[in-house]
Amino acid sequence: MIFNDRLRAARITRGFTLQRVADGVDTTLRHYQKYESGEIEPTCEMLVKMADFLDVPTDFLLGRDDYLSSLGVSVDVPPEGPPRRPKPKKSR
Repeated sequence: MIFNDRLRAARITRGFTLQRVADGVDTTLRHYQKYESGEIEPTCEMLVKMADFLDVPTDFLLGRDDYLSSLGVSVDVPPEGPPRRPKPKKSR
């Protein structure tokens, strides 16, 4: 999934915590975490809020790099953030 990786990369590049972004886009921490984990996708309204808060184009979050390049737009966020920590394995 491109969206959740781009969302995470933008948040980390801006130096924001999960809670700060959740507050900035008027949602709960758990709900925002679901966006970054790829469990859910945002509405158009939420996508715009996220892009505005993180100061990136919506097209960046959606992975439309060719379109942005054709317009001469560059984004100061790497397409992928740092590696994710592996999820702990559940013990039986």
